Parts: sequence; C-alpha cells; structure tokens
Amino acid sequence: MYKAIVNDDSYISILEDRHANELFHLIDSSRESIRQWLQFPDLTHKVEDTRAFISRSLKRFANNDGYWAGIWYKEQIAGAIGFLGIDWEAGRTEIGYWLGTQFEGKGLMTAACRTFVAHAFHDLRLRKVEIGAAAGNIKSRAIPERLGFTQEGIIRNYERLHDQYLDRVIYGLTQQEWLDQQAMS
Repeated sequence: MYKAIVNDDSYISILEDRHANELFHLIDSSRESIRQWLQFPDLTHKVEDTRAFISRSLKRFANNDGYWAGIWYKEQIAGAIGFLGIDWEAGRTEIGYWLGTQFEGKGLMTAACRTFVAHAFHDLRLRKVEIGAAAGNIKSRAIPERLGFTQEGIIRNYERLHDQYLDRVIYGLTQQEWLDQQAMS
C-alpha cells in the first residue's frame, strides 16, 4: 500500500492489521506523555483496541475520507500521522499526529508533516491543510509554525480532557502558500 520516504532513516506507510501489536506497544510505552494532550490512550487498553482503530482507518481510506499512517524510524514504529477526514468539495483536510516518547526531539514529526503536506497538495490536489493543537502543547504547535502555517485562531474550550477544558489553536496553510514556499527554497 501507500509508502512515502521521509528521509534516509524514516518513512510513512498506511497502518495495516499486521502493525497492531507494534503500534499498541508503542502507545502503551508512551501512554503518559501521549495522554497529556490526546484522549485515545485512555481508550486503548489492549491490542484489539488498536486493531479496531486500524480497521476504521482502512475503511476511511477505502471511502476516500482520510486515513492514518505509521511513521517508522530506523525500522521501528515511532508514531502515527493522519488525514482526519477530507472535505473534497472545499479541498481541505486536517492533519493529526503523535510520537512515542523515545522518538521525540529528532525532527521526525516535522519531516513527516512536511511529507504529508506535500502529498495533500501535489497528489490529492487539495487547496488547504489545517493542523490543530491544544494551546498548551508547545511541541505540537511548533510543527506547523516551522512549516510556515498561519495561526488562524483559537477555539476556546474546544475539548474536555482529564477534567479540564483545553483551548485549541488552529493553523492553516493554502496550496498557493506552500507552492510559494517551495519556489523560494
């Protein structure tokens, strides 16, 4: 299936059932750091939960409505990245992502997002990509900022996580802005 080379050490590939054990163990080993900003670790208790997530993602892929892919670093699964849905009429998608704790700080997610953005604009011919992150999640927010996204706004009390309400910062990048960046580099 889909596989994209990110750099000499890493690639992105659509998550398949055969990845369920490896993905679950990554989630389990990084549970505390991931759950600080995302809800899914609290809903992932066994390999079957991960297998069900992958199955839902593959159905979305088959329906041309987004998908999740694994990020591999030196042949180990390091995290996941996904198109959270695709609005074909508006030509827009949102990218979501997370990394296992031991893979943070290597520039891996920025490179993976750059690859996904290029795929969205060049292959899928979308007109806009968005990334949302909790206002307090500075590491996650740094990624769209590094990639030249514009902060478009803050949605207050966007979600409730661990008995607190989190604001969400929305970043956007248009296809033309991306093309202009590429022409300048």
